[in-house]
Amino acid sequence: MTVREATPTLDRDGAMLIPGVVASVLPTIEAALATVPIERAGVRLHGVAALRDLLAPGGAIGAIAGDVLGPETRPVRALLFDKSAATNWALGWHQDRTIVVREGRDVPGFGPWTVKQGLQHVAPPFALLETMVTLRVHLDPVPLDNAPLLVALGSHRLGRIAESVVEAVVGASHVHACLAQRGDVWLYATPILHASDAAKRPTRRRVLQVDFAAQPLPGGLAWLGV
Repeated sequence: MTVREATPTLDRDGAMLIPGVVASVLPTIEAALATVPIERAGVRLHGVAALRDLLAPGGAIGAIAGDVLGPETRPVRALLFDKSAATNWALGWHQDRTIVVREGRDVPGFGPWTVKQGLQHVAPPFALLETMVTLRVHLDPVPLDNAPLLVALGSHRLGRIAESVVEAVVGASHVHACLAQRGDVWLYATPILHASDAAKRPTRRRVLQVDFAAQPLPGGLAWLGV
């Protein structure tokens, strides 16, 4: 594993930083999330009405994804991570492999199915994930000692990576720590290998993470949306 000093780009590396892009709407974002019960380190969001305009294609957050995916872009999954001294966890290297849908249907290539926090999740064909992007909206600063997201640059181009070789892929990759200031957004290809260590000096680290897609689902399946 090596660390690349150059600024990563979405096309080359699968991730990029957009500094301060949502700074002006942070009060709106925080107000929208103020009523979300933080019962665990990560909360899956659905039905938060105050987020809809922000995540829509013309919204402050949705427009970022729309610049990459086009006018049919829609938010399809959202989570709020609230890491602190009380919830200071580590997350091993992995790819995000599930989506959230309205209801389960028997469609070839989709499965296994799981229910997480009351929402219907399914692993789709990996080619679908390769058409998606994920945004991490930073509500607090993330210096190196407060558990930044780690990404294995270029791993989004490797397809579905078997768990048995994840460690080897990371070891052969340039790893980038996604440092951030309040109001920054990290944009990355949804299939990129990523991880997070426990914070060495934990302070509050709130991140609104949203997956975006532009393709409809087949076989009567429908995105649940946010």
